[in-house]
Amino acid sequence: MAIEKVKEYFKKFNMENRILEFETSSATVELAAKAANCEPCRIAKTLSFKIGENPILIVVAGDMKIDNAKYKSTFKAKAKMLTHDEVLNLIGHEVGGVCPFAINDGVTVYLDESLKRFDTVFPACGSSNSAIELTVEELEKYSMFSSWIDVCKLI
Repeated sequence: MAIEKVKEYFKKFNMENRILEFETSSATVELAAKAANCEPCRIAKTLSFKIGENPILIVVAGDMKIDNAKYKSTFKAKAKMLTHDEVLNLIGHEVGGVCPFAINDGVTVYLDESLKRFDTVFPACGSSNSAIELTVEELEKYSMFSSWIDVCKLI
């Protein structure tokens, strides 16, 4: 189970006890915000794409969506989200629990500028009922991101 991989990952940093596991689903921004008792914008949703054959993750604020023009300008490709089946195979987590931690080798992680306006955010932890509250600096550190990008607009 992916949450176990994430717990093991955070154990290396003595942070596994910070993972929150909820009694209810946190698979959508709205459900996650309710479960974490925070504003939906502070949910750090992780979106899965493919550029050519290379899978990428983009972590964005919960009140944002991909701006196709910005995406194409940044990646020189049209935004192509992974299918439900591809997400588990290429990323290592199931839809609803995708996060930038304990992912498969070869996946590049990007953080969207929309996250920088918050002191802390809540990304998932590999399951549809988990999250962890991290500062933006901690998200940078533990996601092993490639770079900050600006590819979103408000929903």
